[in-house]
Amino acid sequence: MKKLILGMAIVASAFAFGQKKDANALNAQLQEANKVAMDAYNAKNYAAAAPKFIEVYDLLKSSGQDNKIYMYYAGLSHALANNNDQSIKIFTDLVNSGFTGVETTYTAKEKKTGQVVNLDKSTWELMKKNSDYSDFKTEQTKSIEPDLYETLASLLLNAKSPEALPVIEKGLAKFPNNAKLKEAQTTAYLQSGNTDKFVSGLKEQLAKNPNDPTNWYNLGVMQAKNPATANDAIESFKKAVELKPDFSDAYQNLVYTTIGDDAKTVGQINALRKDKPDEASKLIDERRERFTKALPYAEGWYKANPKSIDAVSALKEIYMVTKNMDKVKEMKAKEAELSGAAK
Repeated sequence: MKKLILGMAIVASAFAFGQKKDANALNAQLQEANKVAMDAYNAKNYAAAAPKFIEVYDLLKSSGQDNKIYMYYAGLSHALANNNDQSIKIFTDLVNSGFTGVETTYTAKEKKTGQVVNLDKSTWELMKKNSDYSDFKTEQTKSIEPDLYETLASLLLNAKSPEALPVIEKGLAKFPNNAKLKEAQTTAYLQSGNTDKFVSGLKEQLAKNPNDPTNWYNLGVMQAKNPATANDAIESFKKAVELKPDFSDAYQNLVYTTIGDDAKTVGQINALRKDKPDEASKLIDERRERFTKALPYAEGWYKANPKSIDAVSALKEIYMVTKNMDKVKEMKAKEAELSGAAK
């Protein structure tokens, strides 16, 4: 978090804006509020830090300085304290105000001591006429506007707010190449039920970064919903585990996508056994072939998550269909062990 410095520049500004309060008293209040805020923040007591940063902002505003950077710090503190409603309100106000956080610092060097001092703009201009100072410099801080949009988007998505997508699109209009906002937009499409745009967003992100296992996994999940793209889903899941060998969920989806709707298949086999045994036998062979293909994925799932009862049960079922009874016995024992541990 950016370090805060409150000092004589604030006092000078208080005079410049005609503040009636005693400047020294105001400066003392600012110093105290800032210290309490920073101490609380550094102690990770974010709930206490947030209102103190707001107090700093209000004190400055009373002297004519609308320095919203302190509201930004308050918004961050509220977010870290999981006070999401308050944080959303602050970040929404900051975004709507057009705040960028860009600040100009003014410095000069005292010739006698060689010390570089921070000055407010008016004092800096006056000091240029003072032969005791040299090396007058200005420096601008980096804009935090992209961060405002990213943070607000994240908060709104976590709250499943319908306002997330408009905020994200407003941010992307200003920062079209912002990767975090692009990713947030894809998530917002999913939350809003626009699955076509969600898939398009995933593909766009993967075109830019093909080494993201989570996006390959998410794409596979969407492709697996449609039988016509089940093979595409398998390839996406395979890419995910290739990039992340311990990706348990991707292995799980590989297993079930490869096997398909097994309950439906078993129902068809049972219906055909009596009157059409040849057709039933064909379905049995096709089922065994699918289970054989799913076996290495199930073994990968079990390796990635050996304490998953679901992984063990799936592997046991596959060994049964592929007639590996020694492995069936092993998985039954493992299943019993995990079931006992869960009780």
